[in-house]
Amino acid sequence: MACPIQFLCRGLRTVGLVLLYYVFSIGITFYNKWLMKGFHYPLFMTLVHLTIIFCLSALTRWAMQWRTGKPRVILSWKDYLLKVAPTALATALDIGLSNWSFLFITISLYTMTKSSAVVFILFFSLVFKLEEPNPFLILVVLLISSGMFMVTFQSQQFNLEGFIMALMASFIGGIRWTLTQVLMQKAELGLQNPIDAMYHLQPLMFLGLFPLFLYNEGLSLSTSEKLFRVTKLSPLLYSLFTLSVGGSLAFGLGFSEFLLVSRTSSLTLSISGIFKEVCTLLLAAAVTEDKLSALNWLGCVVCLCGISLHVGLKIYYSKNKIPSLRQLNSKSPELEVPLLQQTRDEAEDSAANEDEEQEITVH
Repeated sequence: MACPIQFLCRGLRTVGLVLLYYVFSIGITFYNKWLMKGFHYPLFMTLVHLTIIFCLSALTRWAMQWRTGKPRVILSWKDYLLKVAPTALATALDIGLSNWSFLFITISLYTMTKSSAVVFILFFSLVFKLEEPNPFLILVVLLISSGMFMVTFQSQQFNLEGFIMALMASFIGGIRWTLTQVLMQKAELGLQNPIDAMYHLQPLMFLGLFPLFLYNEGLSLSTSEKLFRVTKLSPLLYSLFTLSVGGSLAFGLGFSEFLLVSRTSSLTLSISGIFKEVCTLLLAAAVTEDKLSALNWLGCVVCLCGISLHVGLKIYYSKNKIPSLRQLNSKSPELEVPLLQQTRDEAEDSAANEDEEQEITVH
């Protein structure tokens, strides 16, 4: 039986990992919104982020290989193009549209619209038979959908174009995470580790998003004084620096999500995701110009209740050994391979959470 000191250390570690996850998740939301005020090239920004994530993933893989002495997985071209490409394309469109929507909508509307992704994830999980049909799914969908309607109803800062982009991103996100779960559950591919998955996904994501970038931003960016027509070095360096910070935050978000799940449990990440949405809404109302009416706030509450019900169902089914909703983590689904080699103490400590780590869910 663990002593009180071990429980205290475990609790402090969990709090630290949750705070680290909040820093990256909330930080990248506000940072991208701030950057879009003066840099109106969201697709180019996304391409830069993908490049940075690929480089950092490659560096992390090298560190893992150096520490463990075991080579990392490298897929064949056939598996890479046939099995990874659909997931990469969906992921690229999800992230690209999400960043694009920041040009038009507030952080509050973006946060609640993206929260609706759980509805689409549930839908596609049922279509691909990754979920067991459950009558409570109807209630979850109704709560989130009605909450979204109240959030957008007569909103003073509502923008239809941005809302449609964020909603499309949520819809594609449902496809994305369903395909991601299928991809990472294929043991023969060896992509259970999210760092390996990120490493393989980024190049195809870049290629999938690049034509849309050329069509929408290519000409404008080529004549922009912020990059290609820059007359001084300092503005160019400033633009590259701000873009690099966003890419580092994006990589840190995936990294922190994985650490939180691997060191605690998927349940911790699920509950943390609910409070993260609340913190984001409160911060948006406090530090930005976001304005929500009483009805809009009520819609936020209803939507969060739907997400909370989903988490509660996971807890119930897990304890009663009933097939539950197998939702995915946005960066770290179905983790089985440790990111860095665990020490013996860490392995023994994490064994206490084994029953809770059967499924991975994030909002």
